[in-house]
Amino acid sequence: MNTGATMTDTQAATAAEDAALAQAAATLSQACTALWTATLSLMTAFMHQPAPAHRYLMARKIAANFALLQDQPCFTHKARESFARLATHWGKKADRLSPKQDKPSGGFGALRPAWLSGLF
Repeated sequence: MNTGATMTDTQAATAAEDAALAQAAATLSQACTALWTATLSLMTAFMHQPAPAHRYLMARKIAANFALLQDQPCFTHKARESFARLATHWGKKADRLSPKQDKPSGGFGALRPAWLSGLF
């Protein structure tokens, strides 16, 4: 009789674990769908944004979102491949939009404070 009670307890625990896993999978799917939708909105905003600094930051965020989406199991393999390509595309776009800074090429210039740059 003890074995029967243990078997029932085990089955109930397994059913509860299965339900929890199904709920977690559904929650992950909803979160991934929300991130995908937000990324589409961000892409739309990018197209309407004239400021280069904002476009750079948006492109970085879009690339990061696609990089995250490509690893999510709730999407098909084909969708994850598309997300990987889009992450690369938007990463390159962000690199092109990246502000260029003049950096010292070596020597004492690297050690000189910025406020001294115009004096020598």
